[in-house]
This record gives sequence, C-alpha cells and structure tokens, in this order.
Amino acid sequence: MTENEFKSFDQKRIFYREWECGDPVGVVQIVHGMAESSARYDRFARALNERGIAVFCDDHRGHGETDGRSGYCEGDIFHDTLRDVALLTDIARKKYPVPLVLFGHSYGSFLTQSYLENYGEKIDGAIVGGSAYFHDLQVPVGRAISSLACLFGREKKAAELIAQASFGAYNKKFRTGTFISSVEEECKKYEEHPDCNFTLSYGFYRSFFGGVSDLYRKKNVSRLRKDIPILLIAGEEDPVGGMGKLVKRLYRFYRDAGVGDLSLVLYPGVRHEYLNDVSREKATEEIASFAERVFAGNREKADE
Repeated sequence: MTENEFKSFDQKRIFYREWECGDPVGVVQIVHGMAESSARYDRFARALNERGIAVFCDDHRGHGETDGRSGYCEGDIFHDTLRDVALLTDIARKKYPVPLVLFGHSYGSFLTQSYLENYGEKIDGAIVGGSAYFHDLQVPVGRAISSLACLFGREKKAAELIAQASFGAYNKKFRTGTFISSVEEECKKYEEHPDCNFTLSYGFYRSFFGGVSDLYRKKNVSRLRKDIPILLIAGEEDPVGGMGKLVKRLYRFYRDAGVGDLSLVLYPGVRHEYLNDVSREKATEEIASFAERVFAGNREKADE
C-alpha cells in the first residue's frame, strides 16, 4: 500500500491510498463514509489485491489525512468532494487502463449516487453500500438546522444536535453493540480508531443535506446511464437504510429509472458496516465477484 496526494480543482491537497497490484484485471475505487477514512479499508483492499484487483481510496474533505478530525472544510464540501472522487477516478484510469468499479459506503454511497447522476460515463460499474433512498423530511429539516447554525457563525462547530438525532437515535435501537456492527469488538475498533468516532461540523451537514437534496430529480435521472451494472448491498438491520426498507426503495428507484443490470443483497442480522459484521466474508466475496463480473463483461465488449 502506498500513500499519495493530488491537487484538486481548487488546488487543495487531497490524500489517498493505493493498494497496488501488478497487471490488475480491474480497479475498485472506494468512497468512504462519514467520520472514517481510507485507512479502515486495508483488510478489504488486500483481499481484492489477492484477486488481481487494484484499489484506490481518498480521504475526503473534513476527514483523515486530508483535513484531520475537523469535520470541516471551506467550500461546498459535498460537491467539492464529488469532484475530488472524479479526479481520483481519472488518476486511477491513467495508471491502469482497465475497467473500474466505484464502491461507496454510507456517506460515500450518497456521493456514489450523485456520481452516477453526474459522472457515470467515467466508470464501468457501481456498488452502493449502506445506503438509502434519502428523500424524506430529514433532508429539508437537516438542511434548515445546519444552515441556521451556520448563519449564526457555528459553521465549524461540531453538529451535536444532528449527531444525536441520527447516530444517537440509531444506537438506541440496539441493546448490544452499536448501529455500526453487531460484533462488539468491531464497535470498539471503530470507537478507538484515530480517524473515526467524531462529530462532523454544521458546515459539513449544510453541504451534505444540500447535496442529497439534488438526488432523484428528473433532470439528473435523465443523465443516469441505463447500461451500468449497479449492486446495492446492506445489512437488514441497518437503521441508515430504514432496516432494509429504504434500500429496497432505492432499488425500485433505479429499476424504474431503467437500469437493467441491478442487484440487491441484504444480510439478515447485520447492521451498518457489513464489512465489519458477521457478514464480513460473504460481503467481501459479493463485492469482489460483482467487480469481476463487470470487468469480464467489459473485456467481452472490447473483444466484439
């Protein structure tokens, strides 16, 4: 694994990790979640390396080696991060002229949903993990609260009110573990990881809710590629996905939009982080197999 950085469209330094692979069959680009970083995907990335797949993952604005545990960055964090992710796709494509699958988890899954609506031509497939069809009252309310806080100069302050209404409420649903995982050891690892378990800023949430409010609009759906393979993957007890209901709603959205190659996997008894729960091995295999199928299909098209 190597650590690198690139200058983004606004000259900001963006940190990323690359798990190199000699003569790879394809690339998986990871888009990580809130309050974590690329460092948490080392085990998963190495498992993909063993199958001949190279892996890239940046540390998003407000996170990891890019901005530390600040939870804040100047600008429109959601859309600026989306542009960073697209630029890293270009970097990966330039180094490895092979098929590329984008894999977004949690916050990264909403970035991936937006990516599909704006940059879909850059990739060959997408995995949307730990996600939801996020189009309910939470979005305008969250946007209003975070915008009001920013109006009163609290843009860089930790958004404790929003964190309690989301993560705090999620955790109350479970007697053991947390909404992260049913495996208590994995919950402890998350809580103790230096890049995790912090509260994002009101500025971050203002941008996040603004970004997701653009999803599912007719003008964006019209740009959605109908021929792109998409895998939706989640735990059936993940409150982010409405205990599976909002993941199924997202599936219906893509199906109704005309996406032909669409699949859904829900793991019973599994919470938010399917890669760090009892489903770890099955989820790793599911994601790797999907990526390999996309790579193979791309090669077949090239040979025609």
